[in-house]
Amino acid sequence: QLQASGGGLVQTGGSLRLSCVASGRSFITYAVGWFRQAPGKEREFVAAINWRGTNAYYTDSVKGRFTIARDNAKNTVRLQMNSLKPEDTAVYYCAADETVWVPVNSGEYDYWGQGTLVTVSS
Repeated sequence: QLQASGGGLVQTGGSLRLSCVASGRSFITYAVGWFRQAPGKEREFVAAINWRGTNAYYTDSVKGRFTIARDNAKNTVRLQMNSLKPEDTAVYYCAADETVWVPVNSGEYDYWGQGTLVTVSS
């Protein structure tokens, strides 16, 4: 089970840190991704990290602003979001897939958290 948290309301240029905590099983063999879905839009890939935390991928629109990191001892993956823009407003979901790779397609993920809402005001 995955629990996403950390969303909220922030002004343009502000920061938020999202957390994804796994319970019920060890996270250590799972790649973890963050996806987001804005109102009226498809769910899109944001960032993902491999099981060891050594490889990460980002969608172009968040490169240089978002950072994904994990702490396997705490079964936690975090997404640090800086320089937030109104277009970052969405429900953010974390997902996990047991693989050595770093999936960027939502269909490859087996486990999903419930989502946390991020709202960036202009």
